[in-house]
Amino acid sequence: MNCPTKTQETKKQTSLKKDEKILVVKRTALFPDGAWHGMKSVPFNEYLEIIKKKQLFMWRSQVEEDPQYKQIIPYLVFTYHGSYFLMQRKSTSSEKRLSNKFSLGIGGHIRQEDLHGKTIFDWAEREFHEEIEYHDTFTIQPLGILNDDSNAVGKVHIGFIFLLDGNSNKIKIKSELKQGNLVPLAKCRKYVDRMESWSQIVFAFLNKTV
Repeated sequence: MNCPTKTQETKKQTSLKKDEKILVVKRTALFPDGAWHGMKSVPFNEYLEIIKKKQLFMWRSQVEEDPQYKQIIPYLVFTYHGSYFLMQRKSTSSEKRLSNKFSLGIGGHIRQEDLHGKTIFDWAEREFHEEIEYHDTFTIQPLGILNDDSNAVGKVHIGFIFLLDGNSNKIKIKSELKQGNLVPLAKCRKYVDRMESWSQIVFAFLNKTV
């Protein structure tokens, strides 16, 4: 019998420390007629009601590779005068499958305490300030809901896309991001091949609607 090495034990302990209970909903509750692919402008309130009635809080390690459940991810896109905040993740990103990828959105899991007495809009605003250094005002509005089952990450997540329209270009990155700049939508095209899949879908959606 082989005993675990010290390195293996350390990795296991680190993994356990990072584990947390997050908001999920069964795939069948979100897609009773079967899942669609891409991003749609759909009634947010209807989906929020489904989440309210069908929500579960499960250990992230349990659902990270289980497509029976969709992890609810608000995904925040910042714009200022026709430019969009394009970011790049660090190679040490907690989500290894997205390391070094470019992103048009800031997203995160929702824990039970995140929603105590608050709405998903409140959570989205707080998450933005945790990830980004920005001290001016912005408006926030639902942009659409995104589903992408084409890869392992997408199969276990669903995105609620919010558009944050700022009144200032004084914005900087922090947290797990390597860099970030305001880029006109047309110039974002040259980064598409290196974007995470959700950002590719958001980019295509914006090109149709802007």
